[in-house]
Amino acid sequence: MKSELPRWIYYKQIFYSKFQAGCLKAKIEDNWHNGYEIGPLVEIKKLKSNKYVVRYTYDETI
Repeated sequence: MKSELPRWIYYKQIFYSKFQAGCLKAKIEDNWHNGYEIGPLVEIKKLKSNKYVVRYTYDETI
């Protein structure tokens, strides 16, 4: 069986601090808290310009 990488969805905003990106990450994760669906994987990625983006996936195969 071939393992597929998750398909990431990037949030449309770029953040100037990791704190701002972390707030959005927490908000995305909390939306699935006590829900019926499997929660998304959420990551904060640092760009070369020292800014941050948030990406997430809700792929259930992980």
